[in-house]
Amino acid sequence: MTYPLISEYVEAVRNAEDNFDKLRNLRPVTDGNGNPVMTIGNFAVVFKMRDEKKDKLYAVKCFLKDQPNRAENYRMIAEELEYVSSSFLTKFQYLNNELFVDSANADGEEFPVLLMDWVEGTNLDQYIRQHLHDSYQLHLLAYQFSRLALWLMPQPFAHGDLKPDNIMVREDGTLVLIDYDGMFVPAMKGQKAREMGSPDFRHPARTEETFNEHIDDFSLASILLSLRVIAEEPSLLEKYGAADRLLFLEKDYRAIHDCQLLKDIFPSECPEVNTLVGLFIIALTQSDLSNVSFRLLSLERPKEPEIEIISTKVTEEDKKDAWTDEFGVTYSKDGEKLLNAHKYLRNYTIRQGTRCICDAAFAGNYDSHPSLQSITIPDSVTSIGDEAFLFCSSLQSVTIPHSVTSIGDRAFSHCESFQSVTIPDSVTSIGDYAFSGCSSLQSVTIPDSVTSIGNWAFEYCELLHSVTIPDSVTSIGDYAFYRCSSLQSVIIPDSVTSIGDSAFEHCSSLHSVTIPESVTIFKGNPFTYCPARVINHSNHFTIFEGNLYTSDRRELISYLSKGENFIIPDSVTSIGNGAFRGCSSLHSVIIPVSVTSIGNWAFSDCSSLQSVTIPNSVTSIGDGAFYDCSSLQSVTIPDSVTSIGDSAFESCSSLQSVTIPDSVTNIGRRAFYGCPSLDTATIPYSATYIDNSMFAVDDFPF
Repeated sequence: MTYPLISEYVEAVRNAEDNFDKLRNLRPVTDGNGNPVMTIGNFAVVFKMRDEKKDKLYAVKCFLKDQPNRAENYRMIAEELEYVSSSFLTKFQYLNNELFVDSANADGEEFPVLLMDWVEGTNLDQYIRQHLHDSYQLHLLAYQFSRLALWLMPQPFAHGDLKPDNIMVREDGTLVLIDYDGMFVPAMKGQKAREMGSPDFRHPARTEETFNEHIDDFSLASILLSLRVIAEEPSLLEKYGAADRLLFLEKDYRAIHDCQLLKDIFPSECPEVNTLVGLFIIALTQSDLSNVSFRLLSLERPKEPEIEIISTKVTEEDKKDAWTDEFGVTYSKDGEKLLNAHKYLRNYTIRQGTRCICDAAFAGNYDSHPSLQSITIPDSVTSIGDEAFLFCSSLQSVTIPHSVTSIGDRAFSHCESFQSVTIPDSVTSIGDYAFSGCSSLQSVTIPDSVTSIGNWAFEYCELLHSVTIPDSVTSIGDYAFYRCSSLQSVIIPDSVTSIGDSAFEHCSSLHSVTIPESVTIFKGNPFTYCPARVINHSNHFTIFEGNLYTSDRRELISYLSKGENFIIPDSVTSIGNGAFRGCSSLHSVIIPVSVTSIGNWAFSDCSSLQSVTIPNSVTSIGDGAFYDCSSLQSVTIPDSVTSIGDSAFESCSSLQSVTIPDSVTNIGRRAFYGCPSLDTATIPYSATYIDNSMFAVDDFPF
């Protein structure tokens, strides 16, 4: 049978809905140029496809050459693996006469395909080279492969073609085998091998007749030894390795007594290496490891290294003997700290070995660094400093490696072209203002490792429509999602104990918020200017007559009912910070004598508030308490009050008179600033501190 050309397959896959039979829901995933994502081998081309209904990725293998009894062999493999549940394998389905191809070079019109789950990751060889300077990751890789070997050795089947190209490393570091063309299963006993495997990884004496459950034994021993040796001495890969090959060559197996590599690694100071050398020699001389305990393949899991915290601040010592590369990027003498970058940089790959990106390294002022479009951060970086990419307005995306544990304050603030960001599960904290002003950011996934979301972390992310807060988060900072006007839903997990002041302020599209029972602290009113329906499950708070209070109803936290007139219950002793803030519909409020304090910004921006009576029980009026109450005409401050906070009545443009009693000793800055209708005010002799910005003009009569 003659098969289509690769170009003919590409054209058929572009129009998947018309050319597939059972798989017509699939669509090709395309690259930046609009071409289908694919990989090409000797026998097949593999396309990356998406099922739009399930939102799931698949690999579709289209064949370029004929293979004897292919359909029957895949049937036997599928039957053998049907009840095998392992993360080391992926499910597949062979579909005959599935893909219609209009071909001038092939016989027939419909051709078979192999459907497999898509494995997101990197092949073994590429992964090693990406992490060649990370000793822990290399040791962990060798350990993960030993787990695969321990699982595969006793199985009644064999993969048949173990090599780096057929071993994928997932994003979480686990391994999975792909390409089952050469697999042996018990039902094939007596057959000849269809695939012989790569000469650099198969036993040198293997023939087509050598086709049984032990054909992987030598490959496992060779690969595991190579991985463990590379972890011990990475330079050996540069000395002996090549593309898609680890350390050994076919000729080494045929003349092992002359193998210089073996002489370089044995004997070793590492007992595990010496054990693996022994297993390798046994597998080479006996063709398999059937008479050896497969548990000798087991390696000890490496301990995670203790991460040394490197300051992201640029010191005078850092500047001493600092050097600048050909792109105008300056590094510390040892190369561990990236100090600063040239402002005209467009695309840049940070050097491997760099451990921290220093404060303001790529930052500018509004119009600085507008040209920076892409940045590649290596997995050696553990920390991204404060303001590292501040105002990089053309930066569209960034991949934060799993090595990073902290994202500094304002690290990506005002990266206005950001559309999405994936925060790796190594990060434990998101700094203040970290992604503030990322006006194009639409979605964000916060990993399970994060315990705190900083103040103002996502403020002004106006297109952010969804956010998932994991169970690890215990605190949500002040103004964390301020003015996220497109945010429609948010689930606060049971792990959260503290929600900051104005955390969801101006989230105008938010429909509802559920307070879990774990929450014990509100740092003010989280729901200022927010129309969301609040559902409370916490025993520390209660919703009474539509408004949010502490469980004993002694503090009014949030005026949720938004009515025109309101009488505060007699149980209330304090009006919380921002409790009525932004309630433009409120005309009047009666404060009972039980209240002793009015919190900061408690009635700010209540633009319709005309009258308020402050009872004799109140001793303090907080900062900004009546800020911008533009309809408030008069106020009587009782003689119980001892302090008036900063900006307490600022911008009360209709305020005509105010009487300050003798009890007041402190009047804050700008307390009556911007009150043009205020004709006179009496300052008592008791006042010991008056800020010089108390009134709007210096010649105010008092």
